[in-house]
Amino acid sequence: MSETPHLSGPFRVGDRVQLTGPKGRMHTITLREEGELHTHNGVLKHSLLVGEPDGSVVTNSSGHDYLAVRPLLRDFVMSMPRGAAIVYPKDAAQILAQADIFPGATVVEAGVGSGALSLWLLRAIGPAGRLLSFERREEFAEVARANVETFHGELPATWEVVVGDLVESLPDAVAPASVDRIVLDMLAPWECIDAAADALTPGGVVLCYIATATQLSRVAEYIRATGLFTEPDASETMVRGWHVEGLAVRPDHRMVAHTGFLITARRLAPGAIPPEVKRRASKSSYGDEDVELWTPGAVGDRQITDKNLRKRVREAQKSAEGVRQSVAGASSEDPGSTA
Repeated sequence: MSETPHLSGPFRVGDRVQLTGPKGRMHTITLREEGELHTHNGVLKHSLLVGEPDGSVVTNSSGHDYLAVRPLLRDFVMSMPRGAAIVYPKDAAQILAQADIFPGATVVEAGVGSGALSLWLLRAIGPAGRLLSFERREEFAEVARANVETFHGELPATWEVVVGDLVESLPDAVAPASVDRIVLDMLAPWECIDAAADALTPGGVVLCYIATATQLSRVAEYIRATGLFTEPDASETMVRGWHVEGLAVRPDHRMVAHTGFLITARRLAPGAIPPEVKRRASKSSYGDEDVELWTPGAVGDRQITDKNLRKRVREAQKSAEGVRQSVAGASSEDPGSTA
């Protein structure tokens, strides 16, 4: 049996399954040989799901029906344990598009947070790519590793997590001008722009994911001031769902509005001077008072307590351990299978 969860086909031991039961409540489980889901609505044996096709409906001991599907990646990242705030799926999709993450790419990411964006990047680069993720806090790195292992069933060979500061560690990790894409998800990305410029290949993309307008302003001005990149391009993405039932068609009352800004720029070739961009006269200059507004506290630095973080590390590692046990049990049951 394969050592990684299957993403299609009949359910097998080791696969993650999302069950939607009475009143729309969802449960996500990892299938085990003797596993059971216990709720106040009864007991559902995992064995009822093994061999059934994705999208099946199964009935528990009390006669309640459950819809069984494999969780999509977006479902997983929204429900996994978090050490730090995650990149939402709507922003992850735009990051993949705007940074043009392609199969086989060499990508650098900082910081790794809870591993949500890492999962999207790993899927985009494919088996021939390389993802190098930097994280300053060991606890966050542990949560990210556990979440990625839980989803994949193992730690991908294409992924490396470096605990440390990108500015200090990146020159030792990659050769100059060898990285295709750099994604910076951190409080002060301008601190890493010079290191990113050295690592990026000509034409490579740097993308910053930032939360506030003050951060957006500072990183844009810093990118311009280096003279090493094209004119930065900034945007945000807002998603509004719609209620569609018969003739009752209207926008949802709630929407996923602002979660962050994306700003991208491309590395110029050495010595290249881009054509001058003509702009209208504006108050684009800034002074010391403006810089004060760009301090970490002012742009929304938020600290998670050590106690809360330890709890989230345990939750993530527990999920990963459950997957390891399921995979080990499945392999011992059928050591000769290559399915």
